[in-house]
Amino acid sequence: MSVQFGRWHFEGQPAVSDYLEKVSGVLAPYGPDGRSSYAKDGVGILYFAFHTTKESRVEIQPHLLKSGAVLTWDGRLDNRAELIGLLGAPLSTGAPDVAVVAAAYERWGTGCLAKLIGDWALSVWNPHDRSLVLAKDPIGTRHLFYSMENDQITWCTLLDPLVLFAGKTFELEEEYIAGWFSFFPDTRLTPYVGIRAVPPPHFVRITPGGEVATRYWDLNPRKRISYRTDSEYEEHFRTVFATAVERRLRCQSPVLAELSGGMDSSSIVCMADLVIRAGAAEPARLETVSYYDDTEPDWNERPYFTKVEEKRGRAGCHISVRPEDSFKWGLEPDQFAATPGSSGSPTEATRAFAACLAAQGSRVVLSGIGGDEVLGGVPTPIPELADLLAEARIRALAHQLKAWALDKRRPWPNLLVEAVREFMPPALVGIPKYMRPAAWLNRNFVGRNRAALSGYYSRVTLFGARPSFQESASTLDALRRQLACSVLPCAPCYEKRYPYLDRDLLEFICALPREQLVRPGQRRSLMRRALAGIVPDEVLHRKRKAFLSRSPTRAISNEWPTLAQISQQLSSSAPGIVDAKAFRAALEEASRGQVVPIVTLTRTLGIELWLRGLIRRGIVDGMRCVRTGASQMFAERNLLERQLSGEIVQRSH
Repeated sequence: MSVQFGRWHFEGQPAVSDYLEKVSGVLAPYGPDGRSSYAKDGVGILYFAFHTTKESRVEIQPHLLKSGAVLTWDGRLDNRAELIGLLGAPLSTGAPDVAVVAAAYERWGTGCLAKLIGDWALSVWNPHDRSLVLAKDPIGTRHLFYSMENDQITWCTLLDPLVLFAGKTFELEEEYIAGWFSFFPDTRLTPYVGIRAVPPPHFVRITPGGEVATRYWDLNPRKRISYRTDSEYEEHFRTVFATAVERRLRCQSPVLAELSGGMDSSSIVCMADLVIRAGAAEPARLETVSYYDDTEPDWNERPYFTKVEEKRGRAGCHISVRPEDSFKWGLEPDQFAATPGSSGSPTEATRAFAACLAAQGSRVVLSGIGGDEVLGGVPTPIPELADLLAEARIRALAHQLKAWALDKRRPWPNLLVEAVREFMPPALVGIPKYMRPAAWLNRNFVGRNRAALSGYYSRVTLFGARPSFQESASTLDALRRQLACSVLPCAPCYEKRYPYLDRDLLEFICALPREQLVRPGQRRSLMRRALAGIVPDEVLHRKRKAFLSRSPTRAISNEWPTLAQISQQLSSSAPGIVDAKAFRAALEEASRGQVVPIVTLTRTLGIELWLRGLIRRGIVDGMRCVRTGASQMFAERNLLERQLSGEIVQRSH
């Protein structure tokens, strides 16, 4: 995962060399394979390479197009062969990804963005019309931030330089902080007022006169897949899943896969073995890394990942996760945490992981994130029942209500009411209990940020796309927000890849009848059927993994003196975010082993320590938080685009 930085002075002044050197010092650890740069007409661009494919080792970046535009690319282009065939000479099969993207941009302009399948972020500076285009892939696996002032625009893969070298203090974006307490902030937001993130799936065109964000891709609600037999669905799933895994095995060095013993990671590892044995992937081998905690009775993963290792014929790296590592407070003296997610000290587990990467020589890590969310990990019948309601298929609705009522051991009228509630406004029926804000958050703060604190929950509409499709689109948005809050790894550097977030796989899943994914008594029905004989039966038919709560609460009890001291004077209470008294009471309850919203509690502690670090460094002036409303304006524009997107969707597919 290479990194890029750029600054454009609208009046043409060159970037100060001392400033660029300071930026280089921050970026260099993330791009150990070399630095390159571009400077002309008030534009300065830095690129630090981190090579994962053989083609990337021959690329030249920033890349100068024939038109005079300058393109900087960080990514992996999965459909490069298809694009090379469309674009023709002078591209060869060995052309680096950036050359293929540059040729596509020359021919189609921003229209090429919807054609780029893979994980990527790019910037294009055009000196002829004095414009800058910033974009990233539709799923949002890469980061790209920008800060626009009166006379200049600065952009970067990392948030750190935009904050550390801004030459000013910042106000904090209240909605971003609110999002951290629930299902993550809007993808356009950062913690700092004035700094934005490029939102997927959009590109941002910037000129001295302002900025415009435009959606370039969307899931197609009209696409439907309908087969006569289950076996046809299963075969199609195996094909697209194998392709998703194969694309992420494109790497010169051995690939390391996370193997938890659950269905998601186990399926990736087993399918990768099939792909490699078939000679369809580059790496010489695939290795695994697994975590375990033998002190946690509800988390006994060892028997399951061991079954996968037995099937593979070799063991992977095993890392013990200790309860006392659940909370590692503070930062190293010279460490800066740009977001709440980047705070915290190294643990024995993170050091063991770094050693595993080094021992294997791996630069790519495969993750199972997204599988549970998109493939029916939560066995709820509500999306299917809502589909039948919207389509007025009364007989089928009655049959499924009976089947699900027997499976769930609940009266069918209750299930019907739940399905009807999906179409009702949240103001009328409320939001689900698990989405409600924590009791220790300030009442006024909650009132101002209900959308972010409820995970941007919205009702299903009766007309338009079928309800299950709307549910899938909402799930994808939540995954985008989660990815936007991920931290770019450094020391060691590696690139994380997500097979379940493959664009073609997601399009396939969203086009399926809901009953293929989940059936009464058959959680993840399609996945289990399709991967029988590929993934060990013990893993395919295991019960859903339990939510862990003992380790964090035990850690809170062990760390109580430190936590009690922290709760005495909360920085987050000054701007009216946290009610200090209520938060301390929740901590005391957790230390006694009582049930509390443990995820929100640990995030509150993380935000508190992050805020203290910002104050200590002088990044923020006092503790003033403001709500700019930027995400609301963007959401309204986004809604308008979706309402008018019939033409847009057709062009994008």
